[in-house]
Amino acid sequence: MDSKLKTRAVMTACFLVVLLLGVVLWGNLSHSGKTKTSVAESIAETENTPLYQNGQIGDNLSAFKEDSTFFDVETDPFLEELMQDENRLSLIVTSIEKDLRIQIVDEDNKPVKGESFFVTLKGQGEYKDLDKDGVIYIGDLPAGAYELSLKPVEGYKVPTEAMDVTVKEKVEYVCIEDITLLMKTEADIDAEAEDTAAPIEDADKTEVAGTMPTHGNSTLGIDVSKWQKEIDWDKVKNDGIDFAIIRCGYRGSSTGSLIIDPYFEQNIKGAKAAGIKVGVYFFTQAVNEVEAVEEASMALSLVKDYDLEYPIFFDTEGAGGKGRADTITVEERTAICEAFLSTIKNAGYDAGIYASRNWYNNKLDMAGNLDRYIVWLAEYRSTPIYQGYYHIWQYSSKGKVDGISGNVDMDISYLGR
Repeated sequence: MDSKLKTRAVMTACFLVVLLLGVVLWGNLSHSGKTKTSVAESIAETENTPLYQNGQIGDNLSAFKEDSTFFDVETDPFLEELMQDENRLSLIVTSIEKDLRIQIVDEDNKPVKGESFFVTLKGQGEYKDLDKDGVIYIGDLPAGAYELSLKPVEGYKVPTEAMDVTVKEKVEYVCIEDITLLMKTEADIDAEAEDTAAPIEDADKTEVAGTMPTHGNSTLGIDVSKWQKEIDWDKVKNDGIDFAIIRCGYRGSSTGSLIIDPYFEQNIKGAKAAGIKVGVYFFTQAVNEVEAVEEASMALSLVKDYDLEYPIFFDTEGAGGKGRADTITVEERTAICEAFLSTIKNAGYDAGIYASRNWYNNKLDMAGNLDRYIVWLAEYRSTPIYQGYYHIWQYSSKGKVDGISGNVDMDISYLGR
């Protein structure tokens, strides 16, 4: 082919290609402009017109988001359950010995107070929460199986079916799991009337005050409660104290309420942080074995988060005639001690008993099973004259220790801990 002709053909082809591309580009730009105009016009047209026209959604492609009926309504089962549980009542029932303790609790398992609840025990009758504290106690029941129901209460959802319950024939020395619902703080009670365990030199007036004895290779310790108030445990440790037995709680001498010592948590945390070995004691005013198991259960509940190097002690002593347990017999008191100590031991803890020499000799039967537990003797002499075995000796109620203002009980341990 002639070179001029070939050059002309190539130029013609390039021209046609450029022309084709230009036509395509023009078409796209024209279509795009029309689309934008169409959408804008569509939005303008639909602003004042219904969303639906002839059963169809208009040109606004996002309009479905504004339609509450477009999607299926989704429910949250957890939220639905919470809404259903609101103001729902349940019953927590405990039997220790021929009795029932019925607690009416809310969705958080807390007793509901301020309401006059009624329960029906089939074959026995109807019982009312007289003091409106959310607890109904029924005593002197024949052992066996019963049906228990809660009467309807306005504003609450109550169980629709009766609950099967069993009344025990005899107390079992095991921890009561729901004991925390019975525990109170001093803000809930008259502490002056209830706490008769104030430190006094000699409750039974038979001991003779003595001086600090030589304790040799034994271990020096103290026992404390709210009466010592604020304690600087680092100073206590630096003053030669190796162990502390801390009051965790007490039973009220008047009403019999179970009360937490207001300084217990502060004391046990402070002592352990300072490197002092700890045990605890509970001041009893139990008048029967059932109450003793309650007291042991409370002590177990309070110490469950702590490692104890020393036992859980049962503090049985006189309260100057002010205590509800002051007049019980030797046999009753011995059985009460056994109930407390067995419950502690069955829970896997070391158990011990605290009393004065006079109390051990005249108020308890130590010849029975009590001598198998750790004995903590209170006798304020330079040398004890108590003839029985003992493992810890409280030799003074007037000790002086750096970090504690005022008097503190002083103890010597022969446990080798």
